[in-house]
Order: sequence, then C-alpha cells, then structure tokens
Amino acid sequence: MNKLFLLVIGMSIVTYLPRMLPLVILKKIELPPFIKRFLGFVPYAVLGALIFPAILESTNNLGSAIFGGIVSLVIAYFKVNIIFVVFGGIAGVYFWNMI
Repeated sequence: MNKLFLLVIGMSIVTYLPRMLPLVILKKIELPPFIKRFLGFVPYAVLGALIFPAILESTNNLGSAIFGGIVSLVIAYFKVNIIFVVFGGIAGVYFWNMI
C-alpha cells in the first residue's frame, strides 16, 4: 500500500480512538445534576476563550477592536442573528476608525 494512505489511516485511528473510547466506556455512568449543568457551560467558556484574544488582535488599533467587540456583545445580547452580530462588530470598528 501507499505510505501516504497508511499514514492517513493511522492518523484517523489515533484521532478517533480518544473521542470514541470515553463515549463507549462511560455511556452507562449517570452523572450528578451539578456535573451535567457544569458541563453544559463548557462550550460557551471555550468559545469565549477562543474569540476574546482574536478580537483584541483583529485590528492594529486596540480601541477599535474593543469597540467592535462591545458593539457585537450588545447586539448579541438581544439574541439577533449571528450574521448581524458580525456585521455590527465590523461596522463598530469601521465607525471607530472614521472618528
């Protein structure tokens, strides 16, 4: 077989096993309600940890980046479609740079 093909198969196994094994091994374990509720917040915390540094480094001007992030937060607070949140942040950066 081609070495590249074997490499791809090996990498897929190494990637898939750590994701599959906990699901198979732990699927019959019932977690306490507190742990379930805590784990429900993990995606939001990880998303915030990924997005916040990117906002600060998105422009060469820290003020415009923070202003655009605040505009996005305000728009997102009203549960508006994510496209409008993104465009609002872009517009906030644009208006900050205009003044």
